[in-house]
Amino acid sequence: MKSYRKELWFDTHSRRQFINITPEIRKCLTESGIREGLLLVNAMHITSSVFINDDESGLHQDFEKWLEGLAPEKPYSQYKHNGFEDNADAHLKRTIMGREVVVAVTGGEMDFGPWEQIFYGEFDGKRKKRVLVKIIGE
Repeated sequence: MKSYRKELWFDTHSRRQFINITPEIRKCLTESGIREGLLLVNAMHITSSVFINDDESGLHQDFEKWLEGLAPEKPYSQYKHNGFEDNADAHLKRTIMGREVVVAVTGGEMDFGPWEQIFYGEFDGKRKKRVLVKIIGE
């Protein structure tokens, strides 16, 4: 069995952002040479997420509104975590959106449904953060 590992770095320009990372993950799969196996993509920071969904701007706006309703950024004083930092809402949003995705690899391609894409979700941005890509198989 072969194994492939790569870190992808993202430097977001805003506190919250959704980035379609599917093209970068496809490049990783090609680099790996793995044709049959499993592909893992996970956020390496506790205030960011990796998830699968549709790449549609209205949906992304809906995510933003929904997440802000569940865990509003302000007032910072509403959270016990916020003392040294002001990112308690980002921790909660990450928990809701998830840490990682696992995708089956068949014939050197990701086994996706028709609209599925992989996204990096940032909830406490404006600095460099990384995502781990791990692929195992034959």
